[in-house]
Amino acid sequence: MDDSLSLFELPRAFVKPALELCRTFNSTLDVAFYDVPTMVAELRARGAAVGDGKGAATIDLDALANPEGALLVVDAARAPFIQRFEAVPAFLAWHRDAESPPKTVSITGVGSSALGSAAMAWDLSKSLATPVLAIVPGYGVADALLQGLGGWFGFGLHDALQTKSRLQDTLAVMTPELASVGRNLVASLPDTRRLHGAPVFRTGAGSSDVLHALMVAIEITCVVGHSKGALSIANALRSLPPADTEGLRIVTLGCPVPEELGGATYHQYLGLFDALGAANSWGSAPDHWTPTDHSTNTSLPLSMDAGALAAG
Repeated sequence: MDDSLSLFELPRAFVKPALELCRTFNSTLDVAFYDVPTMVAELRARGAAVGDGKGAATIDLDALANPEGALLVVDAARAPFIQRFEAVPAFLAWHRDAESPPKTVSITGVGSSALGSAAMAWDLSKSLATPVLAIVPGYGVADALLQGLGGWFGFGLHDALQTKSRLQDTLAVMTPELASVGRNLVASLPDTRRLHGAPVFRTGAGSSDVLHALMVAIEITCVVGHSKGALSIANALRSLPPADTEGLRIVTLGCPVPEELGGATYHQYLGLFDALGAANSWGSAPDHWTPTDHSTNTSLPLSMDAGALAAG
């Protein structure tokens, strides 16, 4: 690195705790937006618990505070119920020998923790009676800056992703060590683009890059996105060849997206009381209006039932 640019580099030990604090704050929002209480209660009824992975019957969702992304295989019907992979090759190696590999992928909103991602996938797995792969978005400096500036709420899909990509590229050039925090999952992709050694996004978002790679590598028949997760899905799919999206079922909850893929089927739901979802949609119309708000936590009034809508 050029010595003049190295002056901008902060020690990783200083930056990572700050991002973990942001992720921990977002995990409190996950309880409001996702069906975390139901998942925790049903896991306990099955003899398992959510924790740090130290107990024999404890499911490790320690990524709750970790800014790095992860892949979670969630199967509400069969133990171990939730399996976590921190690199795409590790998941693909497991997938090759899996008795019942997931063909449904879910993505939650920007900054969601493993807890919220697992909770939505749990609802989907119960309703669809199949394992579900949840992509837990990584949480890096560019994400924190955009969220702090309101960028994910004030920009449309194209502008938000392009702005985030420019931020990520700038950080990668000036502070590659800083830019690498929160990017381990994307960095595990074999064709990840890098600047000065730091992984940067091809599609504007890490979860989009991961979904794009998985669509090419394995059979996926259904994708479900809630809130900004729906935008990540749309961005991942638009650059795929038509053969890879033919017959794909696309379900969006609380954030309609443009219906750009002729060979796919769209099922888009937006709540009548969901101002956040309406702002995120930027004019894209839903197929169905529901008497709900933005939350999928079924213990709250006016919430969406993610599993029932995805199955319908």
